[in-house]
Amino acid sequence: MLCGNAERIAQLRARLADLSWFMRCLSEPLARMANAEDRCSGRFWEGRFRCQALLDDAAILACMVYVDLNPVRARVAEDLPSSRHTSVHGRRQHDADTQARAIDAVAGTASTGFLPISEREYIELVDWAGRQLHPGKRGRIADACPPVLASIAPASRWLRQVNGIESRFCRAVGSAAALLEKARELGQRWLMVRRVECAIA
Repeated sequence: MLCGNAERIAQLRARLADLSWFMRCLSEPLARMANAEDRCSGRFWEGRFRCQALLDDAAILACMVYVDLNPVRARVAEDLPSSRHTSVHGRRQHDADTQARAIDAVAGTASTGFLPISEREYIELVDWAGRQLHPGKRGRIADACPPVLASIAPASRWLRQVNGIESRFCRAVGSAAALLEKARELGQRWLMVRRVECAIA
């Protein structure tokens, strides 16, 4: 019956390609369960989800580190070992051989790394970034930054990316060159980054 209903099929296909619809279907049942557990009503989620294109390896790592440091920034956890329910906490539980491998892709062949960084280097990068962004957390690490960062982006610029994932970037996260390329791809002359516009000459 469903296959014979072209209008309904078109509607379902549109929903499958709609991120807003997916987030609604995902978050509404969770909000109802949480409110029932807390015996309260009203909004459970803080606000609308954000959708940003991550344009290069540095942007992907900045977003990953930003998410892994959320419990620390929110003072739910004091450090990485107590930062449960994060990918970095899970990676810390892996054995030395697993930590030496490149980070696995979210989908696809698990044996192929998708970033030029091992799990061990990623853990060190998250720990270092957390100490730089929150110097009062556990003291500061010396000026030396993780070697992997030197091959990805300048440390100070990359830390600004981590810190500005939600506040500084709008539609896309990446270097100035990557943002300009994305603007060209979208047929635009500029992309907004906070109050600074990257214009195509």
